[in-house]
Amino acid sequence: MDFLSRLREITPHVLTGEEARPYGEDWIGKYPTMPLAVARPSTTKEVSAILALCSETGTAVVPQGGNTGLTGATAAEGLLILSLGRMNTIREIRADARVAVVEAGVILQTLHEAAAEYDLSYPMNFGAKGSAQIGGTLATNAGGSNVLRYGNTRDLCLGLEVVLADGRVLDLMSQLHKDNSGYDLRDLMIGSEGTLGVITAAALKLTPAPRAYATAMVTVPSLSGALKLLNTLQTRTGGMVEAFEYMPRAYMTNLKKFRADLTPPLGHDQDHTVFLEIGSTVPYDCTPDEDGQLPLVTHLEESLAALFEEGLVTDAALAQSETQRRLMWDIREAAAEISVAIKPVVINDLCLPLDQVEEFLARADKILGDLDPGFATCPVAHLGDGNIHYTVYPSTQEMAEPVMEAVEDIVREMGGSFSAEHGIGLSKLSSMERRKDPVALDMMRAIKAAFDPKGILNPGKTLP
Repeated sequence: MDFLSRLREITPHVLTGEEARPYGEDWIGKYPTMPLAVARPSTTKEVSAILALCSETGTAVVPQGGNTGLTGATAAEGLLILSLGRMNTIREIRADARVAVVEAGVILQTLHEAAAEYDLSYPMNFGAKGSAQIGGTLATNAGGSNVLRYGNTRDLCLGLEVVLADGRVLDLMSQLHKDNSGYDLRDLMIGSEGTLGVITAAALKLTPAPRAYATAMVTVPSLSGALKLLNTLQTRTGGMVEAFEYMPRAYMTNLKKFRADLTPPLGHDQDHTVFLEIGSTVPYDCTPDEDGQLPLVTHLEESLAALFEEGLVTDAALAQSETQRRLMWDIREAAAEISVAIKPVVINDLCLPLDQVEEFLARADKILGDLDPGFATCPVAHLGDGNIHYTVYPSTQEMAEPVMEAVEDIVREMGGSFSAEHGIGLSKLSSMERRKDPVALDMMRAIKAAFDPKGILNPGKTLP
């Protein structure tokens, strides 16, 4: 029997030819591929059998979740795609323990909605939440807009179920908050982009859902002023800042051009706009006063007024309804769409110490201006954790790699990272080769060889 016939004995849900083609198309359209086939298992047992077959036959396999990544990590020319979308069961939500046990194919927004029924939250939030799958967020250690308060995906995971390259099931499904029994294989799998194993299920932390939000867009005189604003709000609210997102004029220009339906409450012509949100579970903050105003909103309004007097804020607009709050979120979450609307594009996903973001932007603009006078940018930042999406539009495609290298030079000099939350995939392989410590790369290759000696798991990704 040939490989596909044996594959269909494991699961009838196997796509080939034109049915498989859409799975080979990445979201940004940079890495179109034609897979050998797409297998869509519905159980861990089926995933185990598929990987055992792939190991026996030496067939390379590419795990795929919602396929919303930006780095080409699921490119699969002539390879088998293992789509986890049918493994979409929320196995249980244990409200008292604040734990959700879910399969890898569960959509992020579906988990949000399920947790909300228990007045809980899975506090991972980003623009692709309506299609991104839990397995993909774990495989890339996804970040998003709420990292400031709750941490990355790694911080929200208690346990994993992983199928290894030879088909064995690695049971790491602990629901413990403390387990010091040897090497942390769970954290090794998170962020490995399917190169060490296929994540099939996870035990995730839930948090109390905020009962009220206070949301605003503000303008500040400078980026350093925005950082002072963040620190002041963190102190005044006792660390309740959930999101703190920086959008400069270049971002607003792209927004006006490509999403004219989203009009910022303070307009497009601002040099430094910050979107911020605080959330509270405290009954006093969340109970309307005699005027119908939430004390939490009043507190933010008074804080911003005081900061206006101090010169840290030049203007502010507070959301007065859920519709206005949703508009502000939509403006920020349009980032991926408006950033890739211009070609050629270099998507830089950087992280720097919080107090060096302003210096980085100034240095990058100056150096790139000398290197490629025709360049343009569209930066946006999770300012609370130092993550900058410094999107660059080089004047020609030939300038893309020199631009990326120049940005990397600055980041390295400033003690930053060239990859904050998108992962490596294909697009950052050259960066890994240039910038990652050679000893670290040697250790990573040794780990890869131990988990995947035949090299069949997502080959050609993550490690140069």
